[in-house]
Amino acid sequence: MADQSYQPTLSQLRAFVAVAEHRHFGTAATRLSVSQPTLSQSLAALESGLGVQLIERSTRRVLVTTAGERLLGQAKVILEATDGFVATAAGVGERLTGPLRIGLIPTVAPYVLPALLPALRQDMPALEPQVIEDQTARLLESLRTGSLDVAVMALPSGAAGLTEIPLYTEDFVMVVPEGHELAGHTGISPSVLGALPLLLLDEGHCLRDQTLDLCRSADVQPMAGDTRATSLSTVVQCVAGGLGVTLVPECAVRVEIGRGPLATARFAAPAPGRTIGLVFRSSSARAEDYGQLAALLTNSAPVTTSH
Repeated sequence: MADQSYQPTLSQLRAFVAVAEHRHFGTAATRLSVSQPTLSQSLAALESGLGVQLIERSTRRVLVTTAGERLLGQAKVILEATDGFVATAAGVGERLTGPLRIGLIPTVAPYVLPALLPALRQDMPALEPQVIEDQTARLLESLRTGSLDVAVMALPSGAAGLTEIPLYTEDFVMVVPEGHELAGHTGISPSVLGALPLLLLDEGHCLRDQTLDLCRSADVQPMAGDTRATSLSTVVQCVAGGLGVTLVPECAVRVEIGRGPLATARFAAPAPGRTIGLVFRSSSARAEDYGQLAALLTNSAPVTTSH
């Protein structure tokens, strides 16, 4: 039974959250820069004070108990609020500081990071960015569990409990082999996608879903073959090799078109496209800081269009 007068310490809560996230005591201890015995003692003291087992340990695995799962979200909210309180008290409300785990989808990361990272070093030198590239579904799950602080992805995310800040909008551009009958054309209709061999990213990539949605809106059935890839660069190289055509976001055009005998074709206005935004937990105490990060992202965006 819990001692009603017991008050957990922040180090105890951090030990619990770290072990729950990493499912490994050694990794959690390294993450918190403490020894493994110290971590174990903090977690044991928390469980004793609460009168509840939070973590189930064995020689082969670490599991979060049902009670631990129920309390994990509240522990993360407490730590986020504390970190925000300390940051404000330290007078760093104008600039982000310390570690920041930033997730980005694969069709954004390679084209945003070359401008974003130098801008962060210049404008927010005390920030320690940690970059995680992954598909949208996994980024959203990492945000939900607290493994990520913010994520850059296509909007809307469709997830509850998250705040979204639009950063920029960009058109979709068709990439074709050099010399293709559509090379250099503007004002094309999405209906042409029904008569072309369309190369797509693999399952799970939002650009794949957005391309198929465009085909459905144009009431065409794409001639999508079996060629798939996990990176946009690979898909574009398949286009250069004559295997078909593909759609890329505007941010990728300058980089990808220079990698082979390729050309572009553009859609008639209003061109299909997407909105890219910054997403974070609505419970975060750092919403104001993330607003400043969003402004920096927008200023360093590799496109000239705006939301």
